[in-house]
Amino acid sequence: MAKHSRLHALSVIHDQGVMPLFYHQDAELGKQVLKACYDAGGRLLEFTNRGDFAHEVFRELNLYARTELPDMVMGVGSVNDAPTAALFLQLGASFIVSASLREDVALVCNRRKVAYLPGCASLSEIGRAEELGCEIVKLFPGSVYGPEFIKAIRGPQPWTSIMPTGGVTTELHNLKGWFSAGAVCCGLGSQLIGNNVLVDRDFAGLTDQLREAIETAKTLRQ
Repeated sequence: MAKHSRLHALSVIHDQGVMPLFYHQDAELGKQVLKACYDAGGRLLEFTNRGDFAHEVFRELNLYARTELPDMVMGVGSVNDAPTAALFLQLGASFIVSASLREDVALVCNRRKVAYLPGCASLSEIGRAEELGCEIVKLFPGSVYGPEFIKAIRGPQPWTSIMPTGGVTTELHNLKGWFSAGAVCCGLGSQLIGNNVLVDRDFAGLTDQLREAIETAKTLRQ
């Protein structure tokens, strides 16, 4: 079961403002990524379900985090059906993310009181997600819709919390655009944990870049 409650996971997402996400089939490399993020002050990470036996890799990473990085809130992304969600919940995922709105996944997560962040691309989808108990919705791919989409949605629905993912970078002007529009958090994938980290093993660079992104997010939201 999840180590961290739904309320705690949502609080960390709000507080940190940026969510690192990555996939790699090598669990030992993944542990180094986790440690680099933790050293940067990161207490939140999404492991994406994108390869064969991804659940086995996540199990190793989550066991490592529970022992060595106790405050790290570990979640799983690219979850597109209820059985997959149930599998990762059994392995201790503290939140679940998907690219689209899946009502079957929402029901499974609600039964276990685990946060579910579905991908939504219209006001109708966002409204339905909120009816299903989703506190934060994912805007994906963010680069297609842009900050103006969030600004327009939050006009009639200022209570809506949106996390853009896809095309978000760590650059000041990019993050400023999203947070100025009202984003609650920004998902950072290959723009943060790219080949320079996964191939070149530049974990020190990852720590520096994430630390700066977290500080930038906090400054922009003050």
